[in-house]
Order: sequence, then C-alpha cells, then structure tokens
Amino acid sequence: MSEEKKDEKIGQEEHRDERIEKTGQATLDENAQFDSIHLLSIIGEIEGHENLSNNSKTTKYEHILPSLAAIEDSRDIQGVLVLLNTMGGDVEAGLAIAEMIASLSKPTVSLVLGGSHSIGVPIAVSTDYSFIVNTGTMVIHPVRMNGTVIGVPQTFDYFKLIQDRITGFVCSHCRIGKQLLEQLMTETGVLTKDVGTILVGEEAVKYGIINEVGGIDKAIAKLHEMIDNPAGKKERRNG
Repeated sequence: MSEEKKDEKIGQEEHRDERIEKTGQATLDENAQFDSIHLLSIIGEIEGHENLSNNSKTTKYEHILPSLAAIEDSRDIQGVLVLLNTMGGDVEAGLAIAEMIASLSKPTVSLVLGGSHSIGVPIAVSTDYSFIVNTGTMVIHPVRMNGTVIGVPQTFDYFKLIQDRITGFVCSHCRIGKQLLEQLMTETGVLTKDVGTILVGEEAVKYGIINEVGGIDKAIAKLHEMIDNPAGKKERRNG
C-alpha cells in the first residue's frame, strides 16, 4: 500500500473514531462486499430542549434528527442498525426520533442491549424489525412530568393526550394491543416505588413488543437480509 493510501486510511479511521466519540454513530462499510450500514446509538438519557448535567450520558436529539435526514438522502447507506441502552428521557424528543426512524424508506433494525426504558420503548419498536438480548430489559410505565404541576382537570387531560400519543405509536408499530399495553403501564405489583412493568428478554417478545431474542450477529444478519430483499421491509407490519 502506498504512503498516500496509508495516510488516507489513517485519516478515515481517525474521523470515524472521532465521530463515534462525539455522537455514538458510525457507518459500517469496511468490507466492500457487504452493504453499507449506518450504526445509530441511543444511550443514557434522551436529551430534549433542556441540557442535562455534564455528568450524564445523553443522546441529543439535535444530533440524531439531522443524521437520520442525511441517511435518508444518502445513496451509499443501505440500512440502519439502532443500538439501545437508554433509561428514557424527554418524551417529545424520544417521539421525534421514533417518528423519524419509522419514516425512513431504508431497512431498519433495532437491538435492545441493557435496557430500553420509558420513551425508549417507542424507539425500539420504530424499526422494521427488533431484537432484544436475553438480559435486556424494557420498563413500561405511564408518563411522568417534572416541575410545577397545576392541579386542574386540564392537566390530567394533557397527561392523557401525551399518553395516548405514546401508546398509539407503540401499538401501531408492534403486535401488542392497547388494552394490554395500558395494563402493563398501570401494574402496581412489580415496581416497588412506582407503577409499571419490567419485561426481561423473552418476555418482551412474548408480549409482542419485540420481534425476537438475539444479539448483534442476528441483528446485522437480519438487516443484510432485508437490504437484499426490499419486500422484507413489510414483514414487521404484516407479522
């Protein structure tokens, strides 16, 4: 390999490492015989309109949304792999990310590692196909709100409106029914200081929220399969 090509490769690797460090994203195109896959990480707390503490691991929606738009417009990227290990976060930001992923024309696969809690649930189901590792968890609970809450009927109506947006999105992108999802959200016998339900690995599949138990090997293999067979994008919606 010539010195010029070596320098170019080193520069590309440095750029990729810097991108991973700053945004948790990378394009998996090292092997020329495979399709180009974009890796998107949703980690820590999903940050919305307010900046969180510098000590917090966050996913910033102002980074994710432009990246998703660029992915949709790219001729090189053929599919998207979403890795999730999130405690949830800002509802509006989480739903915005989920809607963007769901509207991509390119095949998408999600993989829940560690956890995909709260508003992470809509993001996990927004892809065309989803996986969860055996030890992965999903916490299903009602909407919470920080700050001042005015004790009037309109406040509760607003809470219900937000809740209906979340349940409507989740139920339209996976196989769980609205009644069962709301039942899991309001369960009182699971969380010691809260209402809701913890689903671990196979349980999330059993309830119809996630498609399959599996790791990174299955997730990437599934994405390549969907890229090679565009009709497979409809599989989740029909199955």
